[in-house]
Amino acid sequence: MKSPLELGLERELYSMLDGKALEVAQLLAEDEEINALQEVANTVSIRRLGFNDHGPVHMRKVAVNAMKMFNILTEQGIVPNIVKEGSGAEEDSRIAVLLASWLHDVGMAIGRHDHEKSSVTLAAPIIDRILLTAFPNELMRRTVIKAVTLEGILGHMTHHPTTTLEAGIILIADGCDMEKGRSRIPLLVSQGSQVGDIHKYSSSAIESVSIEKGSEKPLKITVRMTASVGFFQVEEILMGKISTSPVKPYIELYAYVVGRDVKRYL
Repeated sequence: MKSPLELGLERELYSMLDGKALEVAQLLAEDEEINALQEVANTVSIRRLGFNDHGPVHMRKVAVNAMKMFNILTEQGIVPNIVKEGSGAEEDSRIAVLLASWLHDVGMAIGRHDHEKSSVTLAAPIIDRILLTAFPNELMRRTVIKAVTLEGILGHMTHHPTTTLEAGIILIADGCDMEKGRSRIPLLVSQGSQVGDIHKYSSSAIESVSIEKGSEKPLKITVRMTASVGFFQVEEILMGKISTSPVKPYIELYAYVVGRDVKRYL
């Protein structure tokens, strides 16, 4: 059974979509295999490895982040690659971003090492199934969307270069899911310090991450935290993803500890 948080994130995502993109989102949310993989991914991440949430809430949160970014960028005239290259419509780009964000971490069900590659392996037949339902008579459309989706999944850890705006959005949307709720369960189940705890404790200091229209550049990201340990998340995780993303030229990035001066990174 889905948690209230999962259902709330799904409603928020649906409110940003229409047409075929909304249909695809609903197919993803109700797919039993995807939901099972996301649950197993979280068990491996939290129970076995002691890492942060990599399950259904995280993947839904990344999808919401990605759609916010996609909408802000396209509303201000930033053209995604599928459109720019004449391979499809903006709706196709949106669906590729949606699929990649929703499926990017399913490989955690196998393990952490090279999980982006495992995610590609597990997601590919699921993508085929979802797209065949949405576009039964449009082979080329399905092929283009799948290719860009897989780039987004494979590139989300920065180990593989991303060359499209669509894939670049996944990098940053993933990095922006660092609020304290993501580290709550690992902190509760942890039995003492171990490798990787800096990710949990730094994440627990992040009060909020806002994604909105910028004043100088199209996209503004602001990280609000309660302790300076949260700067680890910004500088070691989020900045690393932004630096390798094709979306970097369009971003203003700010971070601050409550009651202290705001630091601008980009």
